[in-house]
Amino acid sequence: MLDPGHSWNWLLVALGIFLALRPSGCRDLSGSRPNILLLMADDLGIGDVGCYGNTTLRTPNINRLAEDGVTLTQHIAAAPTCTPSRAAFLTGRYPLRSGMVSSSGNRVLQWTAVSGGLPESETTFAKILKNQGYATGLIGKWHLGLNCESPSDHCHHPLNHGFDYFYGMPFSMMGDCLRWDLSEKRAGLELKLNFCVQILALAVLTVAAGKLTGLVSVPWMPVVWLTIVAVLLCVISHFVGTLIVHADCFLMRNHSITEQPMLFQRTTSLMLQEAVSFIKRNKHGPFLLFVSFLHVHVPLVTTEKSLGKSVHGLYGDNVEEMDWMVGQILDTLNKEGLTDNTLVYFTSDHGGSLESQLGNHQYGGWNGIYKGGKGMGGWEGGIRVPGIFRWPGVLPAGRVINEPTSLMDIFPTVVQLGGGQVPQDRVTDGQDLTPLLLGASAHSGHQFLMHYCEGFLHAARWYQRSTGTVWKVHFTTPKFHPEGAGACYGRGVCPCSGAGVIHHDPPVLFNLSRDPSEAHPLTLATEPLFHQVMERVAQAVKEHQQTLTPAPLQLDSLNNIWRPWLQPCCGVFPLCWCSQEEHQQ
Repeated sequence: MLDPGHSWNWLLVALGIFLALRPSGCRDLSGSRPNILLLMADDLGIGDVGCYGNTTLRTPNINRLAEDGVTLTQHIAAAPTCTPSRAAFLTGRYPLRSGMVSSSGNRVLQWTAVSGGLPESETTFAKILKNQGYATGLIGKWHLGLNCESPSDHCHHPLNHGFDYFYGMPFSMMGDCLRWDLSEKRAGLELKLNFCVQILALAVLTVAAGKLTGLVSVPWMPVVWLTIVAVLLCVISHFVGTLIVHADCFLMRNHSITEQPMLFQRTTSLMLQEAVSFIKRNKHGPFLLFVSFLHVHVPLVTTEKSLGKSVHGLYGDNVEEMDWMVGQILDTLNKEGLTDNTLVYFTSDHGGSLESQLGNHQYGGWNGIYKGGKGMGGWEGGIRVPGIFRWPGVLPAGRVINEPTSLMDIFPTVVQLGGGQVPQDRVTDGQDLTPLLLGASAHSGHQFLMHYCEGFLHAARWYQRSTGTVWKVHFTTPKFHPEGAGACYGRGVCPCSGAGVIHHDPPVLFNLSRDPSEAHPLTLATEPLFHQVMERVAQAVKEHQQTLTPAPLQLDSLNNIWRPWLQPCCGVFPLCWCSQEEHQQ
C-alpha cells in the first residue's frame, strides 16, 4: 500500500507536468505585462514580403518573425491612407468615430502647421499602458497632428497621447522633401500660383494698355498693386518647394526641433540608433515601443550601402534596407536578453501605392494577387496588409491564421496584455486577438468589417462563420484611369467621391474565400445566396451606422489648411534651420 504522503507528492508532480505541457491556448495572458514592440512600415505592399509570397525581394528578418511566430493572412487596415489608418490603429476605433476623416477630398493631414489632428479626447493604447507603468516610446512617423492654437501647445503631439518619448517626423516623409517629380503638393501649388500670376499679368497688361490708349480712365495705383502682387506670387512660386521642405521635413525629440530641414543621408541611422537606445534604456521594462518606419514611402530615402542591391530598383533597395533595420532591432532584443519576454508585431499602415510611378519606373509597392492599392477604400490591395506576431514560448511558431483581423485589434490586445482595461465609455471596434493567436478560439471576433474611404462607406465584409465564407460587398468603387488599368494613374490617389467613383446598384458581391483577387463578381444568376448576403450585410451596415455619433472632421478644409502661426520653426519662418544631432554615418 502506498504512503498517502508519497501519493500526494506524485499527484503534485503529475499536476506540474500537466501544467507545463498544456496547450498555449489554455493560458490566460491578460495582465502578463510583456514588453511590446510594434513595427509599422509606411506604404508597404503585402506582396513585397517573402513570407507573403514574394520570391525576389529579400526580407529575411521579417520572414524570421513569421517562422518564429504567427502570420495573419487576412489582416485589414481600417483606412487605405496614412492618417486615418494610424488613428484607428492607436485607438482601436474606425477613424470616422474620432473625426480623422474628410468629406472634401483631403485624405490625410496636408501640413504640419494645421489645427487638425487626433483629438485629445481619444484614448490610445500608449496612454493606457503608460498608466499601467509602461515606458512608452514612438520612433519615426507620426502624421496625426501637432498643434491647435499656437506653435507650442502640442495638443496633438505624441507626448499628449500617452508616449513618454518621441523622436521622429511629426509629419510624414514625402516626395516634396527631396523635390521629387512625384510631388504630393509642391507641383500643384506651383501650377495654381503660376496660373494666378498669369491672370494678374494679363489684367495688368490689359489695364495698362487701356490706360495708355485712353480706352479706360482708372488710376495707375491699382495697376501698381496688381503688379506687386503678381511679382510676389511669382517669387512664392519659385520658392514654394524650399518652403515646404522647411515647413514639413524636420525632426523632433519630444517637444524640441532637432533638425530642420532634415539631412537625409543620416536619417536611417538616427532612427535606428534611437530605437536601439530606447530598448537599452528600458530593458528592465516593461516597455511599449512603436517603431513607425519612414520606409518605404517616397522619396525612398536609402543609405548608400543599400543602393543597387535589389532587383527591383530603388523601391526594392528601400524595402530590403527596412528589413535590415528590423533585423538590427530584433538583434538588440536578443543581446539584451529580452526576446522571450517581448511581443513583437509587424505590419504596414495600408497597401502599396500603385500610382507612385514615373515612366517605366515603379516607386510604390506590390500588393500581390489583390486588386487595387493605396487610397482605394474597398479593394483588397489598399487595405490587406502584413500582420505578424512573435512571442517565443507563448505563441506557436509557424502558425498561419486565415481569419479576418484588423489593425484596430492591436488596441485591445496590447491593452489587456499590459494589465489595462478597454474604455467602456465609447465604442471600440477592435477585438482582442490573444485567444485567436493562442489557438483558444478558432474564429476571429469580427463578423463584419466596414471599409471606408474618407467618410464614405465603400464596402463591407461579412465573415459567415457557419460556412467559413468571407463575403465582400462593394457599394462604391473608383473609376480607374485609364479604364481597366487597376489604378488611377495620372493622379496621386483614387478619389472617394464625386465624378471619379461609381455607385453600384445593386452592390457588387465577391466571395473572397474562393476569389481573393476580386476578379469574378457574383450575380443573382451565379450565386444562389445573393439576396441573403445582400440583406444580411445591409442589416449590419444599418446597425453599425446606428453606433456612429457626429465628430468634428479633422481633415476637412477648415482644420487642414496651412496656418503660419502654427508653424514649428527653430528660427523665424521661413528661415528655419538647425542641426542639433551629432553627425552619424
